[in-house]
Amino acid sequence: MGTPEISLVVPHKGLIGSYAAALREGWSPNTFRDVSADELEAVEDDPDEFLRDLIAWEGTVELADGSPAPRLPFRIFWIDDGEFSGVIGLRFQHGTEELPDYVPGHIGYSIVPWKRRRGYATRALSLILPVARAEGLARVRVSCDAENEASKKVILSNGGKLIGMTPHDQETGRPTLSYWIET
Repeated sequence: MGTPEISLVVPHKGLIGSYAAALREGWSPNTFRDVSADELEAVEDDPDEFLRDLIAWEGTVELADGSPAPRLPFRIFWIDDGEFSGVIGLRFQHGTEELPDYVPGHIGYSIVPWKRRRGYATRALSLILPVARAEGLARVRVSCDAENEASKKVILSNGGKLIGMTPHDQETGRPTLSYWIET
């Protein structure tokens, strides 16, 4: 099976139905904690407001300990193969490759379970690297659980070079590997 034909698209109403269906199946865009029920409630309450909030740079994010932190500039994309297939996002600070301590990496992604191990994450990561370059990043940091063989393969397939390991990630408490990828 070859690489899937996918594109990265700004979240939009044309895919919100299949996004909601993925949430109903228990998929979560957050790989650290399950936010599927909260996301589904927001989508069903007001899809237009959900989409506006999803792409808004303003505001704060909630950290693992419940405290608020400033939301970084970011670009979020839905992975589209004709229907919603996952999400990939880029977080950054203008003029530097540095990130605050509470941000594990520049790029995060999550593929719906029924499309995993088919090349979606590898392809999506390759497609977001030029976006990172356009934002002024010569390289990006990408992290994954040390036990997540699939994610390690995705990162290495895109040229990831191991930086090191964090024995106890702030969010998960598990060992985490960090990599640099040239854009």
